[in-house]
Amino acid sequence: MRRHELIRLIDDLLLPNTVNDYCPNGLQVEGTDEISKVITGVTASQALIDEAIKRKANCILVHHGYFWKGESQPITGIKMRRIKSLLMHDINLLAYHLPIDIHPTLGNNAQLGNLLNVSDIQSHPTVKPSGIVMSGELALETGATTFQKQIATALNREILHVSGRSNKPIKRVAWCTGGGQGYIDACAELGVDAFISGEISEQTTHSARELDIHYFAAGHHATERYGVKAIGEYLNTLPDIEVEFVDIHNPA
Repeated sequence: MRRHELIRLIDDLLLPNTVNDYCPNGLQVEGTDEISKVITGVTASQALIDEAIKRKANCILVHHGYFWKGESQPITGIKMRRIKSLLMHDINLLAYHLPIDIHPTLGNNAQLGNLLNVSDIQSHPTVKPSGIVMSGELALETGATTFQKQIATALNREILHVSGRSNKPIKRVAWCTGGGQGYIDACAELGVDAFISGEISEQTTHSARELDIHYFAAGHHATERYGVKAIGEYLNTLPDIEVEFVDIHNPA
């Protein structure tokens, strides 16, 4: 498949031009014009690039790419070594940040909801972009300790739990994958019993207690593996291209 054809397919799926993001979405580093094998992963780390080279891929598709707003612009150090590896092996780097978070079925948030068996999934009605925060209901009202274990089993990692003031049972939940802990206050408007994100800040604990919402910090990397994986599985249905997900372990 030609590079521009693959980019057009992904752009039509994720609609990156509709989102005001913190980095460029789409082609970040240009490689070969013909693409036959794509490696997908969460972050364009050196380890992921090395795996792509080892597996003879000519394209990498990630959620966390390069050239973030506010980062140092010179291409030195880690950034130089990563980009040099891509250029030396003629590997394209495609990165989509918020578009992968918010896609209504394949995005990180939608996929996490499915993984946790949440039903009636919908976007927060006022938080933008639409889909950056989602909510839904568990099949049965569940104790916080039980739900913590369910998340831990689904994501295969330890989950940090901050109890709400009353330690109430959980039926309605909201979530934002990655570093979305700041949305806990907005989710209080939805009347949810629990909020899930990847990380926790000092103030998150106080918000959870004072808003009487259980908070679960489930890992930035762990909660954001599933969007890019699902998009890769979608691309794998196309002819003349092979897509493989590579999970580079990250405890954060």
